[in-house]
Amino acid sequence: MTKHSEKPTSAEPISADRRSFLKGAAIAGAAVAMPSPNNNEAQAQISAGTRKAAPPPTSELLEHVAVPVGAGHGEGRPGGDFMVDVLRALKIEYVATNPASSCRGLHESINNYAMNKSPELLTVMHEESGAAMAHGYAKVTGKPMACLFHGTVGMQHATMAMYNAWCDRVPMIVMAGNHLDAADRLPGVPTTHAAQDPMAIVRDFTKWDDQPMSLQAFAEAMTRAYQITMTPLQAPVAISIDGHMQDHPIPANAKLRIPKLIMPSVPQGETGAVKDAAKLLVGAQNPVIVVDRAARTHKGQGLIVELAESLNAAVIDQLGRQNFPNRHYLHGEGRVDSLIRDADVIIGLELTDFWGTVNGITDNPEQPQSTRIKEGTKLISITAKDLYIRANYQDFQRFQQVDIPIAADAEATLPSLIEAIRSAMDPAAKARVEKRGELHRKARAAARERMMTAATLAWDASPISTARLSAEIWAAVKDHDWAMVSRDSSLSNWPHRIWNFDKPYQFIGGPGGAGVGYNLPASVGAALAHREHGRLAVNIQNDGDAMFAPGVLWTAMHHKIPLLTVMHNNRAYHQEVMHLQRLASWRGRGADRQWIGTIIDRPAIDFAMLARSMGMSSFGPISNPNELGPVLKRAVAMVKSGEPVLIDAITQPR
Repeated sequence: MTKHSEKPTSAEPISADRRSFLKGAAIAGAAVAMPSPNNNEAQAQISAGTRKAAPPPTSELLEHVAVPVGAGHGEGRPGGDFMVDVLRALKIEYVATNPASSCRGLHESINNYAMNKSPELLTVMHEESGAAMAHGYAKVTGKPMACLFHGTVGMQHATMAMYNAWCDRVPMIVMAGNHLDAADRLPGVPTTHAAQDPMAIVRDFTKWDDQPMSLQAFAEAMTRAYQITMTPLQAPVAISIDGHMQDHPIPANAKLRIPKLIMPSVPQGETGAVKDAAKLLVGAQNPVIVVDRAARTHKGQGLIVELAESLNAAVIDQLGRQNFPNRHYLHGEGRVDSLIRDADVIIGLELTDFWGTVNGITDNPEQPQSTRIKEGTKLISITAKDLYIRANYQDFQRFQQVDIPIAADAEATLPSLIEAIRSAMDPAAKARVEKRGELHRKARAAARERMMTAATLAWDASPISTARLSAEIWAAVKDHDWAMVSRDSSLSNWPHRIWNFDKPYQFIGGPGGAGVGYNLPASVGAALAHREHGRLAVNIQNDGDAMFAPGVLWTAMHHKIPLLTVMHNNRAYHQEVMHLQRLASWRGRGADRQWIGTIIDRPAIDFAMLARSMGMSSFGPISNPNELGPVLKRAVAMVKSGEPVLIDAITQPR
């Protein structure tokens, strides 16, 4: 195995076998024997797809507190039951929770009133995992999952995942228990975990929060919360739920009603501004479309394709969502710089960073800045981000002046923009459109050929190259109804350079706020959403990210969420390695100590063993690329049968 301080294995000449593999032929090395296990007995069980019989359920061993039915409760249904009715009226299917006393009233009602169905509780080992699961689930389903957390400490744990969802413009409803009335709450820990303003900690990165003090107010607050979180700009909302209100009976004279959920219309671009944008695009010689979080629903990709084909304009996909088929002839991968440089009109759809799209800054002591566009290039922006911006956290990025700013949801605005473009087309414009199409077809074909050649570099290297890892996974999943539930930027985007992403549900983007610890739990949440459709969910998992929240592997097993996790185990926080290398170079120092504080080695983590400790079938560690194919084939069959599986692959850094 290559040590981190050593150079990677040098690349060999390109062979015909490697090229044919990348073009969809059979897996190279499929007849290679399975890797030698570290534990023969455990590996034998894993290879057979079985595990030892489980011990008796823990519930049989738990101490049961003897409390007479109804003792101390009084007459009538508890408030938690009505809260369940509200969740059901909003069609909340799942509630991620880490159990806690401030939530016990609602928790018990879900158990015994709802019988843990609609909603169903998902047990998580950490609140950050629960919020991240809700994040991934929402990006697949287009609707929020609820979270149920414990007071101050639960919200403190959840904050990073909630911030990711805020930056990623994702709907989520977070409920947190609290005991506001000091005269009513118990002393000790219940008081330590209470607050006068429990949502203050997340207010800067939630769209709205409330603290209803009656059941009727709860029903109205939850209905409002659902409307707010689902209306673009989408973002998390938070509700504090009082413990006394959950636990105690509904007042006898209460006249409770649940408001009907009626969603407001989505904000669309103003007609005049849309026509002005269409006129610029139709008159352009080299229009370019840049998309980030443009495909808010599964209809979005089709609309973006329709827009691009109406102009034969190249599309630069920044991969915030599944925006555009990556093998389409108008896809701009491999020529982004030249497209931006030559464009005379650029339209950005839900861009996170328009300034960074059209400008550059070099990461060195001088930090020189430069424009990437030519003089006179016109800029158009359509984004719901302009409808709602908070001041503190700087996720809204640097200000970029544009010629036509349209504050509206991009996806909702696309039909009217496409119609305006068609109305503005004249014979000269149609001729330009046709000519551009031919040029883009040739350029796209050439770019793809260059990428496939680059993928063969270090093909037989050990540790495994990220291109080889991506190609082997593609060969194993391409004949199934698959969906990638992780980002791929840390693999130099090789899946998006090799795989065929053409269905709206096949990619959900990254964490939004770049918070480490997102990927593994978000993948489990996304896999849960794909489960009802029978799709093969695929997670290429960074090692450092996995160690932030490894307990979610147990959640996947406990709730029978099928997911193929393939570790991108480069045994380091490699992003930080590169930062230290760059900084040492600035300062004229050697780069041989960049591993201090960044490696995840000595000892190396055995992720296969970690997964097995939580009951999950696993393979590895695998450092020989020729062993990947047979293992992946076996693992895919196991996931298709309904269980989560992990493969620990030892990989090159990027």
